[in-house]
Formats: sequence, C-alpha cells, structure tokens
Amino acid sequence: MTSYALRRRQDARDGGDFLERFQELMLLERGGFPEGHPFRSVHAMPADVALPPVWLLGSSGYSAELAAATGMGFAFAHHFAEYDAASAMLSYRTHFKPSAALPKPYAILATAAIAADSDAEAERIAVSADLNFIRRSKGEYLPLASPAEVAAYPYTPIDRERIARQRERLAVGGIDTVTRRLLPLIEATRADELMITTMVYDHAARRRSYKLLAEAFALARSA
Repeated sequence: MTSYALRRRQDARDGGDFLERFQELMLLERGGFPEGHPFRSVHAMPADVALPPVWLLGSSGYSAELAAATGMGFAFAHHFAEYDAASAMLSYRTHFKPSAALPKPYAILATAAIAADSDAEAERIAVSADLNFIRRSKGEYLPLASPAEVAAYPYTPIDRERIARQRERLAVGGIDTVTRRLLPLIEATRADELMITTMVYDHAARRRSYKLLAEAFALARSA
C-alpha cells in the first residue's frame, strides 16, 4: 500500500481543503470532470491500467466517517494517533455504506511494534524509536540514532513524559510480550488486517522483529 498526504502543499494550515482534494481525486479516478473543467484533460499514466484502490488512512473519527460514507477501505494510524483506535474503527464498521468498490467494510490497524528475542533486547533497541519520536515532535527529521547516540542525548523531563505517552501506543518486548499487547487491540478494533512498522536503528534487528511477528501470526513464508 502506498499512502499520500492529500493537500496542495506541505503546509499544516492548508489541511482544511482535504475534502475538496478528496473529491477531486474521486472524480479523476472515475473520469467525472465535466467538459471545460481544467482537470478534464488530466490523465494518470500509464493510461492502460486502472488506478490502485483508494483507501483512507486516518488518525481521527472524521476520516473513519468519511471512509464509511464513501464505501472505502479504512486504515487507522494507531502508531501516532491520539484518537482512540477502537472508537474510530468501530464507527467505520457501524456506518459503512456498500459501494461498487467495496461491498463490506475492511479495516486495517496500522500500529508500531518492536519484537526481539527477549524483553531486555527489545528495550535496548527500542531507544532509537523513542529518540526519533522526540526529535520529530520538535521538528527535527533526522535518521534513526544508534543506541550509543541515544545514551548521550540530553533528555528533558518533558521529553521523558512524551516518551511514556508514546510507549502506550508502542508494543515492545519479546514476542510473547508483544503479542499480549497486540491481540487485545486487534480484538477491540475488530481489525481485518494488521500493518506494523518497526522503527529501530539496526536493520538486522528490524528484520528479526518482522520475522518474529510473522511467525507469531502464522503468516505463510514467501518464496
């Protein structure tokens, strides 16, 4: 799945035109712009294949309601959302209206997890995710830091409070610990699919986390 922020420019103040941009995207997909409209001559390339299915990825109740009203698939960004995941995803199911694209609701829970061979190892590698969260909250978009770099970072008391709140959305630990965190969340949200991101510095540790999670959820191994 590829996701895009639907706005004219990278400016948070411009977020109010989302619905207009969304409607334009739907008209583009369906070839619905009338004669004389400046977008009538705009065509996605290559022209001989259909556009990919349009989903809404959201972090609020509004996006859940819009996905339900338009009969689209919905993904909830639990890994950074302050809004309650279960509330959004259950509301989506309750209010879903079937469409030509989707006859029944389909919801993805996007969340963050860091799994390792032990709780201690998971905590050791998770510190890069903690610092990444703090830096992004300050507008600092930097590469993930190594555990050694994290150890030298001058955290403030406010930083540590923010990390503690973020950890409520992040499952960290050995695979048993992580699945104990994830399974109740899946049940509460009635997610059809789980999408996981593992933000750690070491690539081998990231791959190990995904492998442990795949095995825990009995995913078939691809060729």
